[in-house]
Amino acid sequence: MKDKKILLYAGTTEGRKLASYLGRRGVRLHVCVATAYGESLLPEEKNITVTHDRMDSGQMGEFMRVFEPDYVIDATHPYAKEVTKNLKSACEVMRVPYLRLVRGSEETKESICVENMDEAIKYLEKTEGNILVTTGSKELESYTRLTDYESRVYARVLSIGQVAVNCEELGFSGRHLICMQGPFSTEMNRAMLKEYDIAYMVTKESGLAGGYPQKCQAALEAGVKMVVIGRPEEEEGMNFEEMSKFLQKELELDNHWKVTLVGIGAGARDQVTLEAKRCCQEAELLIGAGRMIEAVAEVGQTIYEAYRPDEIISYIKENPEYENVTIALSGDTGFYSGAKKILELMKDDPQIETKVVPGVSSIIYFASKLGVTWEDAALVSLHGRKENLMAVIKENKKVFALVSNAEEIRQILTKMTEYGMGEVTVRIGTELSYKNEEIQTGTARSLLHYKGENLAVLYIENESGGESPVIPAIPDDTFVRGDVPMTKEEVRSISIAKLKIKKDAVVYDVGAGTGSISVEAAMVATQGNVYAIEQKVEAQELIRENARRMHVDNLHVIEGMAPEALEELPAPDCVFIGGSKGKLYEILDAIRKKNPFVRVVLNAISLETMMQVLKYTEENEIEEAEVIQVAVSRAKKVGSYHMMNGQNPIYVISFTSRPAKKEADPENEDDFVLEEINLDEVEPEDMTGDIVEDITKVISVGDLTPEKIREEMEESE
Repeated sequence: MKDKKILLYAGTTEGRKLASYLGRRGVRLHVCVATAYGESLLPEEKNITVTHDRMDSGQMGEFMRVFEPDYVIDATHPYAKEVTKNLKSACEVMRVPYLRLVRGSEETKESICVENMDEAIKYLEKTEGNILVTTGSKELESYTRLTDYESRVYARVLSIGQVAVNCEELGFSGRHLICMQGPFSTEMNRAMLKEYDIAYMVTKESGLAGGYPQKCQAALEAGVKMVVIGRPEEEEGMNFEEMSKFLQKELELDNHWKVTLVGIGAGARDQVTLEAKRCCQEAELLIGAGRMIEAVAEVGQTIYEAYRPDEIISYIKENPEYENVTIALSGDTGFYSGAKKILELMKDDPQIETKVVPGVSSIIYFASKLGVTWEDAALVSLHGRKENLMAVIKENKKVFALVSNAEEIRQILTKMTEYGMGEVTVRIGTELSYKNEEIQTGTARSLLHYKGENLAVLYIENESGGESPVIPAIPDDTFVRGDVPMTKEEVRSISIAKLKIKKDAVVYDVGAGTGSISVEAAMVATQGNVYAIEQKVEAQELIRENARRMHVDNLHVIEGMAPEALEELPAPDCVFIGGSKGKLYEILDAIRKKNPFVRVVLNAISLETMMQVLKYTEENEIEEAEVIQVAVSRAKKVGSYHMMNGQNPIYVISFTSRPAKKEADPENEDDFVLEEINLDEVEPEDMTGDIVEDITKVISVGDLTPEKIREEMEESE
């Protein structure tokens, strides 16, 4: 920052605001005010000095000669014409640049405009009803010319002792004398107009900082006529935004913002918390989507309509004159709110200081209207998001869901009905907190043809929710099977465990059959998606039926044969292969191309299939390879005895793909890799000794011992 000095004549709110703006940036500043009270309102900064002596043009010039300012800024009141005249003259004599800080202007249709105080008194004399005077104490004597002024006029003046004494001497006392410091909010003005049964409010056009727009809005809402004493003349100069931008560039000032993220609740004004309302009222700049702005903006307040985080931050950075910024967000800042992304983008910016003010979310508001608790409910949002809502409903007795529109609600209710939850209680809340708020109650089936407003909150009460925990294996007789082969529950349990499925995983079930593996995988990957690849039409219908039975909405049937059917699918995290139709290598190549780190589990009955997999692991980069033989026997009653019937043994083969090869250390026999063994060159009778031992070092074979492998190879021959 250049070492420059500013002389500021501050008689307005904008002047004090500019003093604070410059003071925080370390600018050497001297402020001249008319009274000691005005001095008390200024910020206390070590780089700011203040005097409250009245000066004529000559005294102003002498002060400029001593202080040597680079700029003189006139921020006096629009009606202080004499001060402005003297200041301009002194600047011209001392050849110091003069800058005028002016107030903005607002107009209202519900007003009577008069040229001066005399015209205001003449007009009011012809009227009836109480009058609120907000033109200050200096001109209060003029109102004594009104007939019955002592009973009609209510004077609002500064809370200064001498001012109160002077007003009482003029005959204004008791309820007719209101001593308060402004400017005032719309709500405060409206409350006063109602309290004193005001018919006319007299004011000067004092701009945004003087609270003029708030007076106009309050008068409009209360049905009060405004009597406006017009401004002496239109002034030339810069408003606060223009002035701060000019000084920021001229003095090379550092920028700093205080950004408050405010949750405004469900939407209606009376649902906004007091802290949130205060932050919005005090903001120099208020940002938010149109609906949010409408709920909290003050009349005449500077606003910017935006909801995308990057757009919001860009606008703040492009307008450094607005230091105190409030971003209005719907609901609560911690519940599916845009606050999360905004905070992430701002967290490493040293120029931005952030604060978060929570609100009452529409879900909490809805719960209170219904008289239910939400502490034990599942909370989800479907605004621009995909959720496995059927699984959430199944696993919880109470669910609150934010939904975007009526079509989305109908789709949810249709699925609930199809999945056997048509009699579950559903309540739909729309326009929550507004005058046209509506709550509908019924079952999923009875509300299938719902027609309502776009934004809504659902409350779903499933009495049987959470009673059937998700377990690793489902009894075989739970599935609809038909004539399609199905992986038995004991093998499913081991296979699902070996897949190591995470909640948000993408899972393929290649050769899905009845979909038993697909269904259980979908129950584990509740936040992910499962793709059941099956070419047989009969099996495809069985998969869909079993998905509906088990309430898994994240299971998708892919009609076709792998690997061709995999082309358009997202990259998998886990793949189960129950059948390959002779295309095992092509399928493995396809899935490893989509994800080099994919986790694979295969079920094989024959040794030939197992050897195919071992050969593939030998020729490719594979880790965590494992072969398990599962032999299951089931009891069968024979007479008064039970005999065990053995099932065909199954090989559960699992491995994790890796893109990088692992180099073997020739001096370390434990660091052996499959590439050193070519199984095609090994005869069955040679599968003894070191070769078998080396295979078992790389592949954890569970119950398979070297002797067992040799025996099975011999039996195969």
